[in-house]
Amino acid sequence: MKNEIEIDGKKYVLAESIKSFTPAKKVSGKKYVIARTYSAGVFAGYLQSRKGKEATLLNARRIWYWAGAASLSQLSVDGTSKPSECKFPCEVPQVELTEVIEVLPVSEKARKSIQGVPEWKK
Repeated sequence: MKNEIEIDGKKYVLAESIKSFTPAKKVSGKKYVIARTYSAGVFAGYLQSRKGKEATLLNARRIWYWAGAASLSQLSVDGTSKPSECKFPCEVPQVELTEVIEVLPVSEKARKSIQGVPEWKK
């Protein structure tokens, strides 16, 4: 696997946890979505299931802070124009969410943008 990625002409070095985990690939037959919850925040990932206010996402990232999009709606359509300013922690294989209040379908362009944001961690 490469040790760096390029987004909008800028190169980013991948963190060790990203290099060893095999994320950011399409999950066959699943839609990539942004899910907003009542109290747990916002996540982007492949929708495995949804029943009422509960949803399970695969290969999911928490959208802790975003820049380069005016809203989650724009983020779901255009992605981010400022990936280096976003704070998206590591991708997890699965997350079960309760109190889901919004699910937005994500365009292919936006999916690539979201998955390409460098991992934020402290």
